[in-house]
Amino acid sequence: MARGPSRSRAGDGGEAGAATPVEARLRALLAAGILKAAATETLRAYGPQLLRYLRVLLGNDGDAREAFALTAERLWRSLPAFRGEASVRTWCFHLAWSAAADLRKEAWRTMGRRLETEEAARLGTGGRTPSWLREERLHLTLADLRKALTLEEQSLLQLRVDQGLTFAECAEVLAEEGTAPSADTLQKRFERLKVKLKALAKERSGG
Repeated sequence: MARGPSRSRAGDGGEAGAATPVEARLRALLAAGILKAAATETLRAYGPQLLRYLRVLLGNDGDAREAFALTAERLWRSLPAFRGEASVRTWCFHLAWSAAADLRKEAWRTMGRRLETEEAARLGTGGRTPSWLREERLHLTLADLRKALTLEEQSLLQLRVDQGLTFAECAEVLAEEGTAPSADTLQKRFERLKVKLKALAKERSGG
């Protein structure tokens, strides 16, 4: 599994979630070593966002729930080692991204039965169409979008537009093996992605 975010970055809004009341409560619980309560509170606070992210990313409710359960398992296991150099929210999206990528490759299925948590089951509520899809004027169906974009492109689009993460936070989410793309690199990728989507829309409209 990819390692977590290595450090916070200045610029592009930094770790915007770090100063929120939710983050303050979570950090207090972690500092006190109350890990079970911290995990439960984290899933309650961020679970619905993570599940929406996974549903759009994987395009399948069953796969999204499996990835969400895997995310919850990894959260429980990783909290004791969480260093707090990124926000808990960013860390959770990193775990969800890693789980989705592993599920897509199906490599994680050989690791054994996943841990089922009450929180994962309870927070697996019905999703909604993300706001960026409702407002998108590209006239692409979700199925078309999934086919047209890579998994990383889908993730970047969701994290930036629907979840409102800064480019620095997106970089932390997409980090692999202790390294992460810079915020500037992701911003350039995002601009290219918008151009790509506009070109796809024009192609499908016959323009």
